Amino acid sequence: MIKIFTYMLTVLITMNAAQAKTLTVATFNVSMEYLNYTKNEQTSPTLPPANVLMHALKNNNQQIKNIAEIIQRVNPDILLLNEFDNDNNTLANQHNALNIFMRNYLNKSQQGQPAVNYPYFYQGTVNTGINSGLDLDGSGKKGELPGDGLGYGHFPGHYGMVILSKYPIHNKQVRSFQHFKWHDMPNALKPITPSNNKPWFSDDAWQTLPLSSKSHWDIPIEINGNLIHILASHPTPPVFDGEENRNGNRNHDEIRFWADYIEPEKSAYIYDDNKEKGGLKPQQPFIILGDLNASITDGDAVKKGIASLLNHPKIQDPLPKSTGGKEHLLNNKNAQYHTAHWGMRADYVLPSKLGFTIQSSGVFWPTKTDKSYTLIQSRSASSDHRMVWVTLNVL
Repeated sequence: MIKIFTYMLTVLITMNAAQAKTLTVATFNVSMEYLNYTKNEQTSPTLPPANVLMHALKNNNQQIKNIAEIIQRVNPDILLLNEFDNDNNTLANQHNALNIFMRNYLNKSQQGQPAVNYPYFYQGTVNTGINSGLDLDGSGKKGELPGDGLGYGHFPGHYGMVILSKYPIHNKQVRSFQHFKWHDMPNALKPITPSNNKPWFSDDAWQTLPLSSKSHWDIPIEINGNLIHILASHPTPPVFDGEENRNGNRNHDEIRFWADYIEPEKSAYIYDDNKEKGGLKPQQPFIILGDLNASITDGDAVKKGIASLLNHPKIQDPLPKSTGGKEHLLNNKNAQYHTAHWGMRADYVLPSKLGFTIQSSGVFWPTKTDKSYTLIQSRSASSDHRMVWVTLNVL
């Protein structure tokens, strides 16, 4: 009887294992934005900023080749790229830069690595570089970019975002929250200047400013016949401001948005760009992705924002780490978890507990003795951020 029970248990475990699907999901701030190329001798100083990435892509750029090699080495199934300049804001050039990147870099072997193909992508518009016509940065002048953009940027689409996927994206069900107003968030951290106890933003600015410095996206992707929701964003860095901490407050609320979105009892106030209200429906697996520019241990963020995700009962934190990061800052006890060159965990892949178990995770940060170290030794080599990946069993 015991032998029969053991046999049946073994069969059941084997069947469940066979049904599980392994999925690797990653986020990567690739620094493929025009300021990163302005000092490159291949870049013409006469080019409009919005055309600089396209110029670099057409000139067999080594930094972009290194970015592609890193992606090929990790080979994620779903990948969010942050700081990929977005020409989607100019309809005549829709997705041109992205298509060249995929065709001429990802689809071609880099240094012997297998080429990678992403048949599905989503590249929506973002707030960076959209001129508000207002004085948002306190300079005393209205409508001066980059500081007076709805998100900090030199042109519409600067520091854009892209989702690449090997699995079908349900584009008609994508929800974007680019235009959700910051003041419509209950208990929003409205910036106040301590020295005079007055609001930093004028009434017009506060009524105009969206929450998202780029955008927030809910992207349904079909895996094993079921949908998972990729929740992607890139909150503003919580620095480059003053005592009012306007960027720190916005960063906090951009992160808090996801903590509210996944809780039906908290998300009723949310509306998307099609005016549909509410957050994620119950019993929906999700993965939060992005350069969130915040850490509970390092940096200048309002830490309760990122803590609201890392400590959330619906979320599991894989705690990706690397030996290269630990080697980079030997005196920092958190360095093995860092994802950015300056010494912080900034980039996250946070799966829901529903629908997934964690198989493995990591940060692509080779040690100095590794041959691939040249790929990450400086921002000009690839980026000042590292790719973060998590391999999941899809249940």
